[in-house]
Amino acid sequence: MIRTLIIDDEQHARDEMAALLADTGEFELLGTCANAMEAIKAINRDHPEVIFLDVNMPVLSGFDLLGMIDQERMPYVIFVTAYDEYALKAFEEKTLDYLLKPVEPDRLEMAVRKIKGALEGGSQQSFETHPLTRIPCVTANRVRLVDLNQIEYVHSDLSGVHVVGGGTESYTELTLKILEARSSLTRCHRQYLVNPDQIDEITLLEHGLAEIRTRSGRRLPVSRRYLKRLKDLLSF
Repeated sequence: MIRTLIIDDEQHARDEMAALLADTGEFELLGTCANAMEAIKAINRDHPEVIFLDVNMPVLSGFDLLGMIDQERMPYVIFVTAYDEYALKAFEEKTLDYLLKPVEPDRLEMAVRKIKGALEGGSQQSFETHPLTRIPCVTANRVRLVDLNQIEYVHSDLSGVHVVGGGTESYTELTLKILEARSSLTRCHRQYLVNPDQIDEITLLEHGLAEIRTRSGRRLPVSRRYLKRLKDLLSF
């Protein structure tokens, strides 16, 4: 059975795709997601082998979602769309296949054969990624996009990844690894990323450690491992 997720902002579309997948007898449906943030959480938690992904979703599109997934956790992607014009871009993004809504069983069967071939061959998908300029954060039942220049730092703990800036603290499903790789935030500690533009002062401590003071007066640890990189970045 192929472990899969369905990601679509429309309930009836999720239900229809779930029924189609059940009819094939080939899939273990791990769940359905109504937006990109739900999807990131589910992908990080459940590690699906393939996702059926709607292209045109509000706030964060299917293409936005792909840029926020760790490459090590990247499933195979089948785009599902009602819009023909997205098809070419889907292939340019090296997705495995795409399905046009309403999905026909015969066309889905072709996609299933591609999925099986990819899984048996052990090939990997890679996607062109673009720098993140806004970080999607979860607040109650909404997704808020926080401009990068408003962020002081990001830190992780047992409860998750927290985005701090502008006098507020928010939660994001993105990992520190993704944020470091795809934004201008730089790592100063295993559990901290800092916005270099928000650094007011760095105090050198004993044993090769240091401490950052941000413009708002918050203090962040700097470990030995990342101090040299931070010095090089700030040219001191």
